[in-house]
Amino acid sequence: MPATLPLGEPVPVDGALPEQVLAALPGRASRPLGLYVHIPFCSVRCGYCDFNTYTAEDLGPGASRESYPDTLIRELELAADVLERSGAPARPLTTVFFGGGTPTLLPATELSRILRRARELFGLAPDAEVTTEANPDTLDPAAAEVLADGGFTRVSLGMQSAVPTVLRTLDRTHDPANVSRAVDAARQVGLQVSLDLIYGTPGESLAEWRTSLETAVALEPEHISAYSLIVEEGTAMAAKVRRGELPDIDPDDHADKYLLTDELLGAAGLRWYEVSNFSRDEASRSQHNLNYWLDSDWWGAGPGAHSHVAGLRWWNVKHPAAYAQRLAQGIAPGHGREVLDDDARALEHLMLRLRIAEGLDVAAHEALPGAVPLEDAVLRGLVTDGLAADSPLRPSPANPRGRVVLTLKGRLLADAVTRRLSG
Repeated sequence: MPATLPLGEPVPVDGALPEQVLAALPGRASRPLGLYVHIPFCSVRCGYCDFNTYTAEDLGPGASRESYPDTLIRELELAADVLERSGAPARPLTTVFFGGGTPTLLPATELSRILRRARELFGLAPDAEVTTEANPDTLDPAAAEVLADGGFTRVSLGMQSAVPTVLRTLDRTHDPANVSRAVDAARQVGLQVSLDLIYGTPGESLAEWRTSLETAVALEPEHISAYSLIVEEGTAMAAKVRRGELPDIDPDDHADKYLLTDELLGAAGLRWYEVSNFSRDEASRSQHNLNYWLDSDWWGAGPGAHSHVAGLRWWNVKHPAAYAQRLAQGIAPGHGREVLDDDARALEHLMLRLRIAEGLDVAAHEALPGAVPLEDAVLRGLVTDGLAADSPLRPSPANPRGRVVLTLKGRLLADAVTRRLSG
């Protein structure tokens, strides 16, 4: 079935939302509204990275590090105008996330200025979560203090590994000792700390991954993200694997490392709430990432950034110079947009809900347009095969169809569970 809007339909020059989205917006008034701010600059291009990032300090008119904050603010002003013209109920931002790239390659004063303008345009909920990613080498006490004073509440540090040889394979240039210094700097000013780790780097042993986990746990962060390395086509690492300079990814190795991750983080009081994410309690979960998993709305600002509002998805032009040129001309930077059909939205709902600790509410899923009914025999088969927990799936007066909550084995095979349930 084709999408309601064709894949890649052009975005109007004024960014106006289509009629079916305007009609749906009043019903979204109670859903969170997030803001993602993309900072595309990096000091070094890591060999495994396929994100929309650039190492040059000046990428053309409006796309230098110095001019980029003003360019971003132009898009924020456009976003506020588009949402105001839509007639939708005003919603303050519940989450803001600065990602990249390396956001902290910009001065902390500039990151705070962008946040301040976002607050002026949209409002910021009293308990809003405001995060910036940071390279451990770029977060010192002075920068952390400026961020905290500017309204940031959380920092996500790109630790990746505690083992120098693994960091070199990943082309990461930070000094491992600076991770603890950055954590201390954040804590001194009251910022919550999340650490990003990557497992499965070619050549990384299980013992080395244990070292990274134990080092991260010793820093007592509120949150840890542990992602399995994917060798993306077109990256420098993919070329090295193809030439035989690095071994290819081993799924069994990834599984062993995930099992160790769950064991060590669980013993340290960090519980999974999404397949790759662990937190000390509900308050320290990444609310911004939950927006993505729970079908909330967010505006993505910056080159290549993706947005979602009331079922409409769109994405900006990728190159910072083209992005800046459009905004300088008063043109929306969106490159294409789509509205998924009912079948695709139901499948996405199934896949995303299975990844979180609360699991998939079977009755709520089956009520969605386009959803495939979930047969009792298939659901019970997941329990029999050790992929889903028994107790949550048992019917109750409040939930007559129960929930599918993945076991540890089920998390390892989450994609296979999705395929079984989607028919």
